[in-house]
Amino acid sequence: MTEDPFVAHRSLLFTVAYEMLGSAADAEDVLQESWLRWADVDHAQVRDQRAYLVRIVTRQALNRLRTLSRRREEYVGEWLPEPLLTSPDVAEDVELAESVSIAMLTVLETLGPTERAVFVLHEVFDMPYGEIAEAVGKSAAAVRQIARRAREHVTARRPRGRVSRSEQQAVVERFLLALRTGQLQELMEVLAPDVVMIADGGGLVAAALTPVHGVELVAPLLARAKRVVAAFDTTYVWLNGAPAGRVEIDGEPSAVNLVVENGRVTRIYVVRNPQKLTRLDEPAELAR
Repeated sequence: MTEDPFVAHRSLLFTVAYEMLGSAADAEDVLQESWLRWADVDHAQVRDQRAYLVRIVTRQALNRLRTLSRRREEYVGEWLPEPLLTSPDVAEDVELAESVSIAMLTVLETLGPTERAVFVLHEVFDMPYGEIAEAVGKSAAAVRQIARRAREHVTARRPRGRVSRSEQQAVVERFLLALRTGQLQELMEVLAPDVVMIADGGGLVAAALTPVHGVELVAPLLARAKRVVAAFDTTYVWLNGAPAGRVEIDGEPSAVNLVVENGRVTRIYVVRNPQKLTRLDEPAELAR
């Protein structure tokens, strides 16, 4: 019996939805809605099943994005994407790893829903403009213009340069050791002078409500964490296609993703909202 195309392409479809929404939970809901629509389709009449499924998922994700905008406006503190545990293999596909990084997903949050869909489908999944036009309900010419604007917007805001996996690993390990031991001087040395820390507690756990700027503020804040809790530990993990950290604070997990440039940490993303930490035990299956 031939495998259902939806099942065969599920990893791809999840990745499309996740990159458009920044939330694994919402991506799963979109896949469920898309499967119901796919079940009503005469599959024999579909010429390109992969493209057809991506169109269904894109439309459902766009609908979900528009309803989520109000929820995120009311969110307590900073909103960060939901981190995913990934295998080191994801990093082998450099384009995929960059596209699902917390840094990139945070940048994508600054795009409008249609701009985000066009950028993701064209830049990440290399879909032709004609297919994207069908998915988003625009003309191919309009999609070209949207893609250009979105690309310029993202380019101006994404991390300035890529670092090798070995450099990223070395800096992350050094950061986690300094964090685990509470060594202020070590933290000062591994953090860039203009480092920014963004935390997401969702109003459910303690977290800075606004970004913290500069090593003079960030380093003491991180060093203090070791001293004010009963139990504190760090573990090196792979999150969103990159080396990262899982931090246990009095038994409660947090996910820490880092942006590294020139051997130092320039940006720290800390997700503490427990509703966003349900994907830290089983690696997500991502594909493009």
